[in-house]
Amino acid sequence: MSSREQQRKHPRSLRIIAGSWRGRRLTFPPSTGVRPTPDRVRETLFNWLRDRIEGARCLDLYAGSGVLGFEALSRGARETWFVERDRALADAIAAHARVLAAAVRVVNEDVERFLERNDVGSFDIVFVDPPYTMPVEPIAARLPSILNTGALVYFERSAREGLPQGEMFRWHKTSRAGAVTYGLAAITPAPRA
Repeated sequence: MSSREQQRKHPRSLRIIAGSWRGRRLTFPPSTGVRPTPDRVRETLFNWLRDRIEGARCLDLYAGSGVLGFEALSRGARETWFVERDRALADAIAAHARVLAAAVRVVNEDVERFLERNDVGSFDIVFVDPPYTMPVEPIAARLPSILNTGALVYFERSAREGLPQGEMFRWHKTSRAGAVTYGLAAITPAPRA
């Protein structure tokens, strides 16, 4: 059996690196092309968030494997909403939530459509990790209406693409690990013309 055939038949997995579910493995379908956030990046991100994660309401946009949202829950977040348009990935996230008895809501739809809804409430921490070729500025521009005061938004991009810039982004922390650049920002509404 070729390695490609093995990948199609056997799910990929990653582990939660800290908190009450430390060491627990999450599996996700290999055929989806998901690019999970590396352990080293997650460790840095959650060190940045350590004083803000307890009791936070989180939103994981472009959830993929769901590892960012589950890592937040493992470390004391009150609730996480996962938005993922790929049905197989959304089902995998829901299955993990059932096993872990986690306080989650899995939304199987496009992020753009989700952000048009007015019934989602507001969030303290938002994770934005779309495909690297997708511009994030249009999504960021729609976030202020669902952010609590003092909310932070995590962005992950390829180092080649870089983090978004502009008046709406007030960067608190940024870093780079290999081919990945990432950071935490406060998002302010863009000025009206």
